[in-house]
Amino acid sequence: MKSRASKLLTSSVKMQFILAALLAVMIVSGGSAFQRTISCNSDDMKRNWCSVDTRGGVRLVKQKSGSPCVQGRTWGWDRNGIWVDRGCRAEFEIGSGGGGGGGGGGYGYRTITCNSDDMKRNWCSTNTQGGVRLVRQRSDSPCVQGRTWGYNRDGIWVDRGCRAEFEVGGGGGGGGGGGGGYGYRTISCNSDDMKRNWCSTNTQGGVRLVRQRSGSPCVQGRTWGYNRDGIWVDRGCRAEFEVGRY
Repeated sequence: MKSRASKLLTSSVKMQFILAALLAVMIVSGGSAFQRTISCNSDDMKRNWCSVDTRGGVRLVKQKSGSPCVQGRTWGWDRNGIWVDRGCRAEFEIGSGGGGGGGGGGYGYRTITCNSDDMKRNWCSTNTQGGVRLVRQRSDSPCVQGRTWGYNRDGIWVDRGCRAEFEVGGGGGGGGGGGGGYGYRTISCNSDDMKRNWCSTNTQGGVRLVRQRSGSPCVQGRTWGYNRDGIWVDRGCRAEFEVGRY
């Protein structure tokens, strides 16, 4: 009788251990979004590939090289990792979306192609509420955000021969009016007298240049950029930026 009770107790302890392990796995795999920072370096001016899960998006947070890091020209990314080229060395923040049950909200992604043929400006209508990222340049003419491509809430524009594939984030479903999701606000940040200027703002939801207002070019990583505390502009760049917020 005592031996049977001992076996039952041992079995109960094992079951509790298994349940605790399953709960831990569920917490780790199904938690909320998190972010981490990795370095990716182009040494000796050569292209380098850094394999990493980029499903939650990629943002350049700190350039560490004298050579410029310009998205679409000297760095970029796809679903399998980040590439850097021509001496770009930088730290990138990678968001990793949480799991969760089937069918729910969150952001999905789709890829569209937008081409500037005959060096003319072209407009590609699409829902950009989840953000836009250049994932593959298909032209010899450079695709530089704010100069030869850009977007607003209604679509993407390309100009001066830029032909590229863009990854567009699409808002998830979900019922109920008024609930969370992304909201946006627009702020102006100006480099007057060709001097560097700092505009403090909460950038945790990302930053996008939506309208250049200067004759001097606004090129991310060269004449404008941002970190967690705000946006900087330099060398005469004056622009309006769309700042995402949770």
